[in-house]
Amino acid sequence: MIFVWLVIGIITIAAIVGIIAVIADLGKISNHKPFGPYERFVKRGLDAFLATGALIVFSPILLITAFLVRVKLGTPVLFVQERPGRDEKVFKLYKFRSMTDQKDENGKLLPDSIRLTSFGKILRASSLDELPELINIIKGDMAVVGPRPLRVHYLPWYSEEQAQRHVVRPGLTGYAQAHGRNTVDWDDKFNMDVEYTKHITLIGDLKIILDTVKAVVKHEGISSSTSVTVENFVDYCKSKGRNPRII
Repeated sequence: MIFVWLVIGIITIAAIVGIIAVIADLGKISNHKPFGPYERFVKRGLDAFLATGALIVFSPILLITAFLVRVKLGTPVLFVQERPGRDEKVFKLYKFRSMTDQKDENGKLLPDSIRLTSFGKILRASSLDELPELINIIKGDMAVVGPRPLRVHYLPWYSEEQAQRHVVRPGLTGYAQAHGRNTVDWDDKFNMDVEYTKHITLIGDLKIILDTVKAVVKHEGISSSTSVTVENFVDYCKSKGRNPRII
């Protein structure tokens, strides 16, 4: 009986947060035209509902992970970095840190391959480092599904077409994330992102979530062929002879 009331309580809290999120989103103006009723009326509220429920249910895992990060990697426990969101509006993204702050004799951070510990690899492989992004979803910075939020300094290097990935909220996971993750070529990844923004549906989002779970369970696409994480997009553009656009 206690379990039933606990479930009802979580659903109620999540539903209230979802309703508030929808109301708060009504006055926001965007140049993007929603694909259909799901994207226009349901997606934001459902995202906030799911993120709130997940944050409550997974709170023990969050606390345990935070404790382990503190013990194994030190402070700060959270990795906070500015990322561009919808309409390229910058927000602060939260993740569990998975690397040390080791520096060379000149005070410059060592390569990712050295700073990424075995514990950090486990965090990334299991995607536990992404859990704090549930807070970003509740705040309205992100969605459950959408193009992944990347570095701010990448913005000038997108083509006009690639920049369309920012017409919607970035996601905890996305089509490219579920289909190759960090092993996908940047151009192919952005093609997937832009295509997603044009056809956002409930069935499509559910399929991406399921495919993401499969990819995480199989530990697929964690590293690129050139890096322990993902190849730098600016370096990729330079290797292709591309120049930044004026924004």
